[in-house]
Amino acid sequence: MACRKLKIFLEMIKFEHTIFALPFAYLGAFLAAGGRPALAQLSWITLAMIGARTAAMSLNRLIDRHIDALNPRTAGRALPRGLLSAAEVWLYTVLSFGLLFYAAMQLNRLCVQLLPIAVFVLVIYSYTKRWTWACHLVLGLADALAPVGAWVAVRAAIDLPAVVLGLGMGSWVAGFDIIYACQDYDFDRRYGIHSIPARFGKARALIIARYLHALAILMLALVGLLLHLGLIYFLGVLLAAVILIYEHRLVSPEDLSRLNLAFLNLNGYLSVLMFVFTFLALTWR
Repeated sequence: MACRKLKIFLEMIKFEHTIFALPFAYLGAFLAAGGRPALAQLSWITLAMIGARTAAMSLNRLIDRHIDALNPRTAGRALPRGLLSAAEVWLYTVLSFGLLFYAAMQLNRLCVQLLPIAVFVLVIYSYTKRWTWACHLVLGLADALAPVGAWVAVRAAIDLPAVVLGLGMGSWVAGFDIIYACQDYDFDRRYGIHSIPARFGKARALIIARYLHALAILMLALVGLLLHLGLIYFLGVLLAAVILIYEHRLVSPEDLSRLNLAFLNLNGYLSVLMFVFTFLALTWR
């Protein structure tokens, strides 16, 4: 019974989507170390990421459970269907935040000092769709904490390359979240849920997403310039740009049928690809 509940919970929070953020966290750690960080640091960064994302996603499902029950796309989630109780998900949330806090304590003092800011951003995101169309940007900010936090975990400092890397990841995540939100355009307008597609229309929303993705590529390139990462790294940035261009060719205001391919597969490839090429660049250097 407990294993079945855990399986339902992991499906509810889309645990497999951790692949979007975890490689960028590793990217921040490897860049901060100028090569390979200590195995202990990498292990605690991994646990911190798992704790942060699990807490954020489970809290999001709790806060949005009544909205999810009304939306045909999300009505089949575990909480609206009663497959998990609110009390059970609250327990998972508290345990996940506990894991995040414990992992931060094993890294360095600055990680612990900055933790309340990270927790605030992770919590406030779930409420933003109730009052601002900029909710996608807040989600981008929350995910930008991954590479910045990993950098801090290694260096115990916030440096310019880490901030630029965070901006790159944040712009990337905000852009594909806008694309993803296009499928809820009718529901959001009917029930007063705030989003960029609901506020500006799907066509303009996709244009905004393109600009954010262009900014993401520029920020990733700037990281390479700041840290003198060389040709291999910039090849990775170029391939990331190609992936994003293809992603935008898959969707249009009139046809979102291939959105899941754009959202899941391509963004997962981009994240892993950027880490691999960064690792190769650092190793070669």
